[in-house]
Amino acid sequence: MPLLTVLALMALPFLEVWLMIAVGGWIGVPWTLAVLVCLLVLGLAVLRRAGTRAFRDADQAMRSGEPPRGGLLDPLMVMAGGVLLVVPGFITAAAGLLMVLPFTRPVLRWAFAGWARRRVRRMTERMEEGFPVQGGGVPGQGGPGPFGRRPGGSAGPGGSTGGADRSGPGRGRVIQGHFEPVDPDDPRN
Repeated sequence: MPLLTVLALMALPFLEVWLMIAVGGWIGVPWTLAVLVCLLVLGLAVLRRAGTRAFRDADQAMRSGEPPRGGLLDPLMVMAGGVLLVVPGFITAAAGLLMVLPFTRPVLRWAFAGWARRRVRRMTERMEEGFPVQGGGVPGQGGPGPFGRRPGGSAGPGGSTGGADRSGPGRGRVIQGHFEPVDPDDPRN
């Protein structure tokens, strides 16, 4: 997790308390508490409604064998928004409202999809860089390594390369050894 994110998460409670004190000084303590309780009730209602809807959609999808019609991101955003509304504070409530409101969710969905695409691309690039360095190859692209042709001309699970290494998906390094079963009735054991 980047250092900036950790620092922001550590500073959030202090900012929330400071903002509650500032709002309490501006509109009064009873009104501030009333607003926080209203946000809590709204968050609970959102969670209840989103939970029943998500359960109903998941149940219908499992019965029909098809994926949920609305996708999984929207119900997750609504549930996360409900949780943020339940947490006391104005900053978390603002983030929760952004996730709950139907006209802001498409923008958040677009931003999340872009972030996820960049993250997957970065991980793929890192993986492609890491395989040749470790002596392997990228699966499906040939070349030396456990997934492609080897420098002896043989490839596949039956090919021998002179070492104990076998190729093929799901196969790691094979260590040759000898197995002797243990007889429980034998007094030497």
